[in-house]
Amino acid sequence: MTDDDRELLQRFLDSLYRDRKRVSRLDIVLRAQTYDLDPELMPLVENLPGAGAYSRQRLADQLNSAIVGHGLSRRYGTVD
Repeated sequence: MTDDDRELLQRFLDSLYRDRKRVSRLDIVLRAQTYDLDPELMPLVENLPGAGAYSRQRLADQLNSAIVGHGLSRRYGTVD
């Protein structure tokens, strides 16, 4: 994974919350598809728990937990 790929994941999050405080799970999945995230990350996004809206902190916590839980933190780092 290059630094560009790590930055893409962070830009993905930035774009979701550019002008909103909460984002639906469906919006998160659709945006991930348009950002062409690494295929290894898509299942993490597609399997986010719950159907409600996510604050940025909640989404970052969920993604970071999934990244660490799948042993991908060395490759993808974490997001904020």
